[in-house]
Amino acid sequence: MIKKAIRMKLYPGMAEEYEKRHRNLWPEMVELLKAHGAKSYSIFLDKETNFLFGYLEIEDEALWNEVPKTEINQKWWDYMKDIMDTNPDHSPVTADLQQVFELR
Repeated sequence: MIKKAIRMKLYPGMAEEYEKRHRNLWPEMVELLKAHGAKSYSIFLDKETNFLFGYLEIEDEALWNEVPKTEINQKWWDYMKDIMDTNPDHSPVTADLQQVFELR
């Protein structure tokens, strides 16, 4: 299993809307993530900074890297662009985080 962690950022005052949209995550998005090897995906919010921390476990990096190319993922990015920092293609501005500890 490959572990990945990312950081993203919400616009101020958008935490409730972000949570609402994820509570109602499109079934097509769920299917897409699972079909591309996501075994676990959690997102946490630091309310003081509006930073989001995403943690996921995937099966295959190459398969996972195909997600951004899909139509449904690009529609999701368009849907989310008004509440978070995004790039010109509407993908979230992300920073990959390095794992520095794991308790086993």
